[in-house]
Amino acid sequence: MNRNLKLAGAAIALVASITACSSKSDAKAAGAVDWATQASAAAGGGMDALVAAAKKEGVLNAITLPRTWANYGKIMDDFSAKYGIKINDAIPDGSSGDEINAVNKDKNLPSAPDVLDVGNSHALPNTNLFAPYKVASWADIPDDLKAADGTWYGDYGGYITFACDASKIAPAPCPTSFKDLVNPANVAAYKGKVAINGDPTAANAAFSAVWAAALANGGSLDNIQPGIDFFATLKHNGEYNSTQSSESTIEQGATPIAIDWEFNNSQYAADLKPKGVTLTVAIPTDGLFSAYYDQAISKYAPHPAAARLWEEYLYSTIGQNDFMGGFARPVQFAAMEKAGTLDATAFANLPKVDSEPAQPTAAQLTTAQNLVTAKWASSLA
Repeated sequence: MNRNLKLAGAAIALVASITACSSKSDAKAAGAVDWATQASAAAGGGMDALVAAAKKEGVLNAITLPRTWANYGKIMDDFSAKYGIKINDAIPDGSSGDEINAVNKDKNLPSAPDVLDVGNSHALPNTNLFAPYKVASWADIPDDLKAADGTWYGDYGGYITFACDASKIAPAPCPTSFKDLVNPANVAAYKGKVAINGDPTAANAAFSAVWAAALANGGSLDNIQPGIDFFATLKHNGEYNSTQSSESTIEQGATPIAIDWEFNNSQYAADLKPKGVTLTVAIPTDGLFSAYYDQAISKYAPHPAAARLWEEYLYSTIGQNDFMGGFARPVQFAAMEKAGTLDATAFANLPKVDSEPAQPTAAQLTTAQNLVTAKWASSLA
């Protein structure tokens, strides 16, 4: 990954801190709204007031938003065009762990993240870093996918899938189950060709791939150990490739079997088809696992109004449909379906799923993450 976050020098930090304090004092003296303390647009005077304040700030600091991930390229471009707000996207190929680290390291710096997009396993333990905020469509977000105090809220999600370039694994077939991956008849063809999207101790996509493997091998939401054991078997067989899967690694043939979110793998399939690379994308028949990514506003956000406007945009009908346009499943899907506001074309492009898996609880997430963190490296050594 290309990670370019750097701490500014102490002098710059001091100047930024003094400037921030001065700005807040001036705003208070003038009777202006301090958007850093507002828990809703209505509390700060309404959407018009929020838009005006965000435009005045003129900048939004985002982090780890790849343009091909859940349609973020279009979303960022459209937001900037609509409001005239420049978006700085730090380390776009980073992980949820990188986002939390950046908030902790860069607090009070003008380059600090304003908003975060993290896996639930990273949102739950870090609510002390987030500013409570409830978007106008708060009621349309299911209760089990948001914090009651507004510190975090699910936004979009998907299922763990297999993307496969059949031309690179012939004569073996593309896998449609985790069982296929360890079938002795396929092992030789799959050697060095099975990858996940990052390190499961830091990246939610990779962590979720391990959990899906656990469900396929006798595990449960209370027991992720079989998933760790499964990848240890892949490593023992010589099938596991520690390269982080991406569109480019799939195109190059380095990771022709990629276990990743449906919105990533489906986007890669769409992008690579004109280049002559044909991918099949399948939800594994024996490891159905889905999860939602969460939005949060940093309580140290240097652009608090822009941060809140960004969240309002993401949870608007346009923003939610745009996520679906990137093969992701918007968190407000049920409410939008009832209201008749779902984009029919984008919905038709989503893989069909016959059943809905249970969502892990906060306690289950914490237990699973702790176990993966403790055992992943040694299990694959």
